Amino acid sequence: MADDRTPSGLPRKGLYRPEDLQDLAYDRHLGDPGQYPFTRGVYPTMYRGRLWTMRQYAGFGTAEETNTRFRYLLSRGQTGLSIAFDLPTQLGYDPDHPLAEGEVGKVGVSIWSLAAMERVMRDIPLDQVSTSMTINATAPMVLAFYLVLAERRGTEWAALRGTVQNDILKEFAARGNYIYPVEPSMRLAGDLIAFTTAQVPQWYPISISGYHYREAGATAVQEVAFTLADGVAYVEEVRRRGLDVDGFARRLSFFFAAHNDFFEEIAKFRAARKVWARIMKERFGAQDPRSWRLRFHTQTAGSTLTAQEPLNNLIRVAYQALAAVLGGTQSLHTNGYDEALALPSTEAARLALRTQQILAYETGIPSVADPLGGSWYVERLTREMEEAVWEKLREIDELGGAVACVRAGIFQKELEESAYRAQQRVDTGETVVVGVNRFQDPEAGVREVERLEIPDQLAKEEQARLEAFREHRDSSALERALARLREAARGTDNLMPFILEAVRQNATLGEIAGALRDVWGTYDGS
Repeated sequence: MADDRTPSGLPRKGLYRPEDLQDLAYDRHLGDPGQYPFTRGVYPTMYRGRLWTMRQYAGFGTAEETNTRFRYLLSRGQTGLSIAFDLPTQLGYDPDHPLAEGEVGKVGVSIWSLAAMERVMRDIPLDQVSTSMTINATAPMVLAFYLVLAERRGTEWAALRGTVQNDILKEFAARGNYIYPVEPSMRLAGDLIAFTTAQVPQWYPISISGYHYREAGATAVQEVAFTLADGVAYVEEVRRRGLDVDGFARRLSFFFAAHNDFFEEIAKFRAARKVWARIMKERFGAQDPRSWRLRFHTQTAGSTLTAQEPLNNLIRVAYQALAAVLGGTQSLHTNGYDEALALPSTEAARLALRTQQILAYETGIPSVADPLGGSWYVERLTREMEEAVWEKLREIDELGGAVACVRAGIFQKELEESAYRAQQRVDTGETVVVGVNRFQDPEAGVREVERLEIPDQLAKEEQARLEAFREHRDSSALERALARLREAARGTDNLMPFILEAVRQNATLGEIAGALRDVWGTYDGS
């Protein structure tokens, strides 16, 4: 029996006709791609002018292993890098810290110093590749490694292109990889945005992430609403520094998931653009049309992948990628089919990239901007999504905004409830998962695939490199740089110049993060 509602609870009919658009003032509101409010896409020609960036997320083990994977993907046609970091790097610990035990290099690459950044980017020209870094609590430190590496190579910061995630609010609500209390964490995020706006003009200093909300259980409506509410909080944080909104807003970027309900996902992307355009124009008074555009990266949904019959994941990923492209994404990561079992193997990474390339070069879909524009169903669903997002945003504003909601645990509670309801639907069979709760193949089981395994010996190797690195530093200059950082943290100055100076003196990630812990303490959930 067909569903009469989408997974987010939006109404869905069995048939749509022209009269379903009559109350939308269709001709006045829809417009063309590249026109406010950008429902149909942020650029007039969309992929006819330039394809989305194929940015496969990678990082594991040592810097050398990750560098090898990067160069492999680039040689196969990937057009942008995306670095995954291990948990110690995300949480500000060096490889020899007791809390790093068992985690070094396991879910990403270990980048604990400028030396490690040099190794991971070896033989990759920084001014010829766009680099995305999925890092949040320690985003200023990791970006500082990248910037100082560019200095040492003689590459101007103005030539660097890329993104650093730097979205700490969703860490408090959905992911848990935070270090400091909320207020200093927001200060760090704002400092990085303000600094790069002035000093690294092609860099996107934040990727405001709905993906992690969705992976934690959010519906499509919650994903967009929570993400845009976070975006409002970051804009307000930077404006407190006296920056004009049009000076930095065009460098804000977003990150969404692409899930299984094909048309709801397309409508989600279209509605998100429209809502953000109105927020920037009407709420913040931005005048530059570039400030109104919501540009976003998409990743196919890791939470939809199954360990049972893992090759089925190739099909899921392909359809999710198609939804992202029809929804107008600016860059895309397609998951490996084996990610429910392990880090992606080389074969899985290659097939994930090939999925994007077949979509780009064999289907003809990029030849038309917003090919689903005008669909009675898609336009009606886009409006339903938009109205539901605005309703949720009004609720968030009434509660004091995103920061207040995170501090009060409101986002967290909503995510827990929606995740529970979604799992109930799977458990009862209301939501079908092919090969798991329906159409199981008793002979297939969990298919054995090549698994990428990270040896425990790696941690000892990194610790040895760390020890050698520390022996060849000017300890007095280093301590002075860290002392200046601590003093600045007690005041109100932008901290990026002080972090950069510590990196130039060969401070490790753990030493920089530790200096700020000395001043701010850590977040204890209260």
